[in-house]
Amino acid sequence: MNPLANDWPIKHPADVCAITSRSFAPGEQFYTLLYREGNGFRREDLSQEAWAARNENIRPFSFWKTRYEPPPASPPEPLAKENAEELLRRLLAENSQPNACYVLAVMLERKRVLKQVKSEVTGSSRVLIYEHAENGDVFIVPDMQLRLDELESVQTEVATLLKSTSGAL
Repeated sequence: MNPLANDWPIKHPADVCAITSRSFAPGEQFYTLLYREGNGFRREDLSQEAWAARNENIRPFSFWKTRYEPPPASPPEPLAKENAEELLRRLLAENSQPNACYVLAVMLERKRVLKQVKSEVTGSSRVLIYEHAENGDVFIVPDMQLRLDELESVQTEVATLLKSTSGAL
C-alpha cells in the first residue's frame, strides 16, 4: 500500500514564490521542494532567486525544477444560466416560441436550476411544471414532444435568441 496516496493530498503548483511572494511569470523556471512533516509532506514552490538564497543546511525530502504555466482560463459556459433563465421567463410571459421554451427548460433542468415536479395533460396538449431550485418560482412549459430531427433547428434558434439578448441582460 502506498502511504503517499492516503497521507498527502495532491498539492497544485503555487502561482507565487513561497519565500518572496512574487508571482511567477508564464514560462519562468522555478523549484518545487517537498519537506517531510509528520506523516505527510509540505510543498514549497521557489523562484530561482529564492532557491539561490535558501539555507542549504535545510534539505528537502525531494526537489525538482520545472516551468510555470498558468492554469488555463475557465471556458465560459456555452449558455450562461442567468441568460437562459431570463430568456425563458420572457418567452413564457410573451407566450411565444414554445419550442424554444421547451429546450430552455430542459437545458436549465440539466443544469439543476429547474426541477420538473409534475406533468399535466390539458385537452390534447401536455405541459411540464417546473420549480426553480433556489427560489421556488413555478414555470409551466408546453411539452412540444420534439422529434430528434427537429432539435437542431430549435437549438440554433435558442442560441440565436441568447446571443441577441446577452447584451440586454
